[in-house]
This record gives sequence, structure tokens and C-alpha cells, in this order.
Amino acid sequence: MNPEAETEAEAGDEPRAEEPGTERLAQAVRSAEQALIEFEIAVETFRVEVENFSRLHHQRLGPMYARLDELDALIAEAVAARSGDAEDTRRAREARALVQPMPGVDDLLGGWIDDSGMSPEATAMLTEQRVRPPARVRPGDAARRAYRELVRKAHPDLAPDEADRPRREAFMVRVNAAYADGDEALLQELAEEWAAGPVPAQRRANRGEELYARLEWLAQRKDMLSAVAAELEGSAIGAMLRMAPEDPDGLLVEIADGLLAQIAEREAHLASLTG
Repeated sequence: MNPEAETEAEAGDEPRAEEPGTERLAQAVRSAEQALIEFEIAVETFRVEVENFSRLHHQRLGPMYARLDELDALIAEAVAARSGDAEDTRRAREARALVQPMPGVDDLLGGWIDDSGMSPEATAMLTEQRVRPPARVRPGDAARRAYRELVRKAHPDLAPDEADRPRREAFMVRVNAAYADGDEALLQELAEEWAAGPVPAQRRANRGEELYARLEWLAQRKDMLSAVAAELEGSAIGAMLRMAPEDPDGLLVEIADGLLAQIAEREAHLASLTG
């Protein structure tokens, strides 16, 4: 993962008064909270890119891979028909088997349910949300800026008290969904909605024990996010994204061009065998 350096001013509440003797500890908590939020932004943006790249890779390149498998089978069958060799016939059967695999869960259930449950498209339809694939792997710059600004303002970890946390958590679900779609207009609407919302109540001064407990929770949260980030980076799609961290959409185009070249080469070879 290669999160971009941020130069935008961080938004947040003004520092509040603390009990005597806890000022430095309170500042450490605030610094840890901001660092965790920035880390969550980086992990979430990378997760969106991994998910979008995976879906677009399947949607755009899947037919090309299928065409290559079909051409490989046709070529193997043409070679076997010419030679009559038993080994060539075996290779042709194996190549054809790759084109006609046993139906999987997606095939049997028409894409509505996959191995992990409801597909995103099925969930969207059942909840009356828009059904559309991501337009790009990486949302546009404006959407990314709007997303980061919203997270820094509305993140649940900035809740002044536990009563305010559910409101923030529900709001962030909507923000994350809008960002995953790259929906700049919706993100702007959400920013306006948040700006018009209730002003959080002032948090009462924390005791030192509460501040230490808060730091411990922040550390545990960071460890959990580090594990998520490591899993994303270690995935096959994550490894592909690391090949083009500055232009993941361009990587899809590059892979597609390579597949088209392979298809043209195999089609020419098949024509030479059957012509």
C-alpha cells in the first residue's frame, strides 16, 4: 500500500480543558486519535481500490481470459485432428475441460449469492440502492479529498461521548459507500448534511485512568487495522496494485492490451491449422 501524503489541514474540535496534571496525557490521546484516523483513511482507501480492481478485473478481463481458454481448446483439438496422436487427443480433452468447468455457486445462483453471501449487486437491489459497477479502480481526486475531509470531521473516534458514537458510525457507513462508488456529488451532500447537524456537546474533563484506557484502546485498534492492511497487501489483487500504485486503472488497460495481443496470436495460429 502506498497512501498519498496529506497536506490538508486536519479538522476537529478545539482542545478542551483537562484536569490539572492530565494535559500532556490528553494531548497524547488526541495525537493518537488523529494518527489512527489517518491510518484508517489509508486502509479504507486501499481496501476500496482492491475491491474495485478485483471487480473490474473480473468484469472487463474475464471475457478475454475465457476467449483465450476457448482458443487453446480449439487449437489443441485442431492439432489432435491432424495428428490422430493419443497424447494430442488427451491434451485436447484437458484443454476443453478448462473451457467447460463444473458450475460454481455464482453460475448456479445467477450471481445473486457468492461464497461469502449476497453479492454487492444483489444487496443493492434488495435495499433499493443503485446497482452499478465501479467506474474506476481509484475514485477521482475530488471524491478522495471530500472523503478524507468527512472522515476527519465525522469519525466515530471523535465522538464527544458514547451517545454520539452510533450517529457517527451510521453516517460513516454512508460516507464509505459513497466513496466506494466514487460519487463526488453524494459526498458533497453528505458534507453539507454533517455541517448542518447537531453540534456535539462538550466532553467533560477526563481522569488520568480514562486517558490511559483510551490510549490502550487506540493501540489495539491500530493493531487490528495493521492486520487488515497486511492481509490486503498480501492478496493477489493487492500485489497487482503494487505494480502500478500511481495508475491502477492504467494497469487494467495494460493487461487488457496484452490479452488482446495473445488472442490475436492464437487466432492466427488456429487459422493456420484449420485454413
